[in-house]
Amino acid sequence: MAKLSALARSHLDPTPIFELYRGNYGTELLTAAVAHFRVFERLAGGPLDRERLRGELGLAERPFIVLLTALRAMQLIAVDAAGRFELTPMAREHLVPGDAFDISQYIGLSADTQGVRDMIERLATNTPLGHKPEEQGVGFIYRDDLPSAMEQEATARHFTLALAGRAKNVAPYLAERLPLESARMLVDVGGGTGIYSIACLERHPHLRATVWDRPEVLKVAAEMARAYGVEDRLELLAGDMFVDSVPQDADVILLSNILHDWDVRECQTLIGRCAAALPSGGRLVIHDVFLNDALDGPLPLALYSAALFTFTEGRAYSAAEYRTWLAAAGLRPEPIVPTLVHCGLLSGVK
Repeated sequence: MAKLSALARSHLDPTPIFELYRGNYGTELLTAAVAHFRVFERLAGGPLDRERLRGELGLAERPFIVLLTALRAMQLIAVDAAGRFELTPMAREHLVPGDAFDISQYIGLSADTQGVRDMIERLATNTPLGHKPEEQGVGFIYRDDLPSAMEQEATARHFTLALAGRAKNVAPYLAERLPLESARMLVDVGGGTGIYSIACLERHPHLRATVWDRPEVLKVAAEMARAYGVEDRLELLAGDMFVDSVPQDADVILLSNILHDWDVRECQTLIGRCAAALPSGGRLVIHDVFLNDALDGPLPLALYSAALFTFTEGRAYSAAEYRTWLAAAGLRPEPIVPTLVHCGLLSGVK
């Protein structure tokens, strides 16, 4: 049997499939905006500033950003010179109730579908799916006061392997484009199956790596390490990234698709903890998607942000937001290096 390689690449880029898969969030957000929150009706009388509109919608900061980013990416909402939200010509002609060419009632036909009702609840309550006690737990996050699917063997395995489908496609590009030639130790925070670390180990024979994650997740990572033949260079460390000490021997710390699971305060905390553990010249690498700095798209990432919002306590963030947090932690941000499936590497050097 041929040895598995995490550096093997697919023949075709799967990005279009991910865009199709996330397309339902566009329908749900648009319908919620039209039929429940009445966004376009509220703006029909003229522009509203951020806090006035957020107050009228009754939304917390995170759901407000998710909804308005999507509507701006759809080119239905714009921002005027004074920073106020206003209708675009398309929205003014077709989404203001009662106007001659209004189609809002047509869109409202989806208002009672389960997906739209769920999205309205998520936006209104600012809580992820699985937050209720009778549900099985939130899929990709954990905290002491919240049931987490990542603490249960069967569901942790299911979610970890599901995420590996994307990661296996992206890992060869990350390993190629992440500068590790002079690094001795890579710490992969919340590394899941460890496939990113495994790809880096394959590309750099001198490197060692640690995958730091929850105990049930690491059971899957152990299987992957054996399957790819890197178990002698890959340490699996169980812990809580918000409580336990960050491993101190890392030259490079990787946060791959981790921060988008958490709200702003947790992101700032985790970046700060990782930065403090790095030596001078060490590198903290954020591997994620990046919204436009103006939070107005691009549309595929605005819809991905809605997916993250639905299943986690986070959302997609802009490069500007990440750079601000890196700088606040004493790190010098570097230019983004693209990988695959809309992702890129944003490094901060200490």
